[in-house]
Amino acid sequence: MAALLDTTIVAVALDELARDLSATVTVIQWVTTSYVLAMTAVIPLVGWSVGRFGARAVWLTALGLFLLGSILCGAAWSAGSLIAFRTLQGLGGGMILPVTQLVLARAAGPERLGRVMGKVGFVGQLAPISGPVLGGVLIDGWGWRWVFLVNAPLILVSLAMTWRWFPRDEVRDERRLDLAGLLLLPAGVVVLLYALTGLETRAGIGTTTLTAAAGVGLLAAFIARSLRRAEASLLDLRLFADRGFRSGTVMMFVLGVTSWGPMFLLPLYYQRLHHLSALDAGLALAPQTLGVALASLLAGQYADRLPPRPPALAGMAAATLGTLPFVFATPDTDTLLLSVALLVRGVGFGVTGLSVSVAVYRTLRPAAIPHATSASTIVQRIGAATGTALMAVVLQAGGFAPALAWMFILTATGLVMAASLPGRS
Repeated sequence: MAALLDTTIVAVALDELARDLSATVTVIQWVTTSYVLAMTAVIPLVGWSVGRFGARAVWLTALGLFLLGSILCGAAWSAGSLIAFRTLQGLGGGMILPVTQLVLARAAGPERLGRVMGKVGFVGQLAPISGPVLGGVLIDGWGWRWVFLVNAPLILVSLAMTWRWFPRDEVRDERRLDLAGLLLLPAGVVVLLYALTGLETRAGIGTTTLTAAAGVGLLAAFIARSLRRAEASLLDLRLFADRGFRSGTVMMFVLGVTSWGPMFLLPLYYQRLHHLSALDAGLALAPQTLGVALASLLAGQYADRLPPRPPALAGMAAATLGTLPFVFATPDTDTLLLSVALLVRGVGFGVTGLSVSVAVYRTLRPAAIPHATSASTIVQRIGAATGTALMAVVLQAGGFAPALAWMFILTATGLVMAASLPGRS
C-alpha cells in the first residue's frame, strides 16, 4: 500500500520541491525518475531472491529499505540528497510490488488470474486515489517532508502483520545471480535517459550523441549476453518468442510512458496554470485514479473470458478521448470539465491495464511466471521513467502547450499499439 501511495503522493509536491530546493523542472523530475529507475533495477532480484531466500524474507527486506528511504527523504537538505534517498526508497518499493504480483499469480492460477487481479487492483488503486489528496493535505498543512514521513506508520504496521501472518517458504532455488546483467541493464537505461534530458539542457550534440550511443551499447551488450545465457541470465529473453507475452509487454511499456509522464506533468499544470493549491490539485487529479480503480473492479469479472485485444482497444480509445480536452484547454477552462475527462481517461487505462496484465501470463507455463513477472514489470518501469523524462524535457523546453500535445500523441500511439494484442482467447 505504501509503495503504491508513494507513486502519486509525491506528484503534487514537485512544484514546492522545485521552489524550496531551487531546482529546475528537468532536475526535479529525477525525484520521480530515480525512484522509478531504482524500482526497475531491483526487480530482477525478486525472482532470484524469492527462490533463494523465500518470499517472506524478501518482503521484510523490501519493507525495511522502503522505511529507511522514506525517513531519509524526509530529512533531505538538497535536490541531490533527495534524489539519492529516493533511489534507496525505490529499491524497497521496487521489490514490494512484484513480490505481491508473484505471490498472487501463483495462488490464483491462469483460470482465476483476471478476477483476482481485478479485485486486488481495485484495492490497490485506493492508494493512488488518496495519494494526491493526502499529499495536498500534508503539503498545505505541514510541508513536503511529511509526504515521505507519512510512510513510516504504514510500513511499521505492515512489518508487524508480515511477522505475524506471512507464511514461510520451504522451496529454495540455488540458481546463481547474473551480476553482470544486473549492472548492464540499469546502466544502459540511465545513460539513455541522461542523454534525453541533455536535449533540454542544450548539451553539445556530439556529447548527447555519444551518451546515447553508450546507452545503446550497454543495452545491446545486455541483450547479447542474455540470449547466450538463456535461463541463467538476469531476464529470460526467450519469453519474447511467445506472442501473447511479447505484445503484452510492449503494451506495458506504452502504458508506462502514457500514465507516468502525465502523472508528472498534470500536477504542475494545475498548480502553475490554474493556480490551484497542492490539495486542490490533488482533488482535481483523483478522478483519473478513481476511474482506474472502478474499471479494474468491473473489467476483472470478464478478463478471463475475453481475448485481450477488444477490451484493450476500447480502453485506449476511451483514454485517448479523455486526453483530447487537455490539448485545447486554456487557463480559463473549467477544471470540472477536465476532471470528467480524467475520469474517462482513467477508466480507459484501467480496462487496458487489466487486459494487458492477463495477456502477459495467459499463454505461459506456470514455471515461467516468475521470469515473466520480472521482465514485464521491468519494461513497464522503463516506460514510466522514459515518460517522466520526456514530459520534463518537453515542458522545460516549450511549456505546457506542447507537453499536453505530446500527452495526447503518446496516448493515441497506445491505441494503435493495442491492435497488436492477441484477438483470440
